[in-house]
Amino acid sequence: MVRPSTHGATRAVIFDLGGVVLESPLPAIAAFEADAGLPHRFVARLVIEGGDDGPWARLERGELSPTRFADAFSRQGDAAGHPIDAMELLRVIATTAVPRETMVTAVARLRGAGIRVGALTNIWPMPDRDADLDGLKRGFDQVVESFRVGMRKPESRIYELACRTLDASPTDTIFLDDLGSNLKTARALGMITLKVGDPAEALAELEHLTGVALQTPPGR
Repeated sequence: MVRPSTHGATRAVIFDLGGVVLESPLPAIAAFEADAGLPHRFVARLVIEGGDDGPWARLERGELSPTRFADAFSRQGDAAGHPIDAMELLRVIATTAVPRETMVTAVARLRGAGIRVGALTNIWPMPDRDADLDGLKRGFDQVVESFRVGMRKPESRIYELACRTLDASPTDTIFLDDLGSNLKTARALGMITLKVGDPAEALAELEHLTGVALQTPPGR
């Protein structure tokens, strides 16, 4: 967690979804790689090597449909020496969209305390998953999905957009994500950041910052 030396009252809290409010897709990706005989972290390697204009980034910005992405990412894997079934990879990731009930409860309690709560997620259209997440998304004041707005984390403008949708400035906003690269931009904009590894630890820090009881049973 990174906490500025001075800050005012928290006006908004913004949560990443996958790996924060939802279970992390990383174990499923690792299992996919093992089952397919791919090197460990091969998917991450392709994402990083593709950069801001690679298939993965373009999928998240909505510039490629999942089908077109699968073709481009598979060709990228072939060029790196390992065939990859990219559409199956997307299906595997979609199966990890399981809410963490402790995080869902925290979102509800923050809103009940008068704090604006948003979600900011790098995501792409997958009809079955989208339908499954409809109820979850209704629990937030605002949800910013990368493919719908043509931007993605860690681009600074998507964080600025997320704050505007909540009528908050970065300096009175807390942002939670499981990836350090996504937190770096948020910190540069003046947000308080929390890296989520253990959800219980992250919620304990969030309780401390907001003064809202997020994990204890009501009435205690």
